[in-house]
Amino acid sequence: MATNSSSTAASSGGGGGGRVSSSREGSAKAMVAEQISQAVQSTSNLLHLMQESSPSQVHLAKLPRNLLAKASTIKNTEQILEQMPRVISSLDAHLDNGLQSVPHLKTVTQLLANMESCQLKSLSKAPPSREESVSATTPAYL
Repeated sequence: MATNSSSTAASSGGGGGGRVSSSREGSAKAMVAEQISQAVQSTSNLLHLMQESSPSQVHLAKLPRNLLAKASTIKNTEQILEQMPRVISSLDAHLDNGLQSVPHLKTVTQLLANMESCQLKSLSKAPPSREESVSATTPAYL
């Protein structure tokens, strides 16, 4: 398999390096997933042979089913691994956008603080309203 990937790199001639790297990653992932699936299948076959010759057949009978059930999980993991670079790129782009908006948020925060400060100053300078002055002069027992 090593000669296959080296011939792919040699045939590309240096152009489209991103595609060669991406195809190598894809083929490497596929190869790993295939090797894992083969290992699971081989282990399952070995357990079937052990089951036929073992006195504890009931316990061993559960193992091949459990291993074969994990084969679909391995395939799902392969699909997730293939999607991870796109997810990471997307998250990176969102993070960059968020970092670019930080100065704007600081400006908005300062504007809001100034507005609040001006409102508080105007309230403290304003004469008391008519209702406040009436309630201040009216005895509490009425």
